Amino acid sequence: MCNIAQVSKSGYYKWLKNKNKISLRNILDNTYIKEIFLRNKGKKGILRIKMELEEKYGINMNKKKIGRIMKEQGLITQTRRKNPYRQRTKNNEEKFYCENLLDRNFKDRLPYEAFGVDITYLKYNGKFGYLCTLIDVKTTEIISYGLSTTLQEEFVLKTLEIALKDMDEKTRYNLIIHSDRGSQFTSKSYKKLLDDYGVRQSMSQAGSPRDNAVIESFFGHMKDEIDLKGIKTFEQLMQIIDEYIYYFNNHRKQWSKNKMTPIEYKKFLRAC
Repeated sequence: MCNIAQVSKSGYYKWLKNKNKISLRNILDNTYIKEIFLRNKGKKGILRIKMELEEKYGINMNKKKIGRIMKEQGLITQTRRKNPYRQRTKNNEEKFYCENLLDRNFKDRLPYEAFGVDITYLKYNGKFGYLCTLIDVKTTEIISYGLSTTLQEEFVLKTLEIALKDMDEKTRYNLIIHSDRGSQFTSKSYKKLLDDYGVRQSMSQAGSPRDNAVIESFFGHMKDEIDLKGIKTFEQLMQIIDEYIYYFNNHRKQWSKNKMTPIEYKKFLRAC
């Protein structure tokens, strides 16, 4: 065989040894990727699989290779679906609008310089819960959140006040809080709360969800990663939200944040 192929015996055995190593490595790579994918119920994409390979197995794998292996094994990541609708309360009060101070400038910020706030719905057991969340647009840390069975503005005000009352005056006066034009954020009570704490209010233009892209992204990931099918009560819903937000802030590493969690990234930026 060596004579036919015109290679030396030593060259053939070296090739055979390396071939076996490559085959074993490919088997392990396939196994690790499939294990990560299935353990996370098909909700982790290429970047998050790459981070977990590095962190858990010490494997630094090319993104293209991960994508190829996933394609070969038929591992298709579940994609987020857009909300088919957004339920809002009917509010006949005078509405207060303001300019867009944030202007989609999410990156050129420091921690606690700009927050986004919004509400999303969570369907469970034929009912709806409503989650109001305040997020740091730079670090994506969840600053505060509130869960309610209704869309009344009281739970929105309480969510903000939980965060603002513990901040020092200088931080509040340099802070922007950005929202869309939902009725809860255009009310007299909401404007008064921000004015009382000396916080600058920012607001998206109508029909511009990208203006609040950071919090919209968080809601999308959260709905991908929690399972509401077995939730029967509001108390159970509250527990799963508490657990997820703690996980998101302290354990969910993000590719765009130097592979750090939001809390780690905040500490990193403040140390720079």
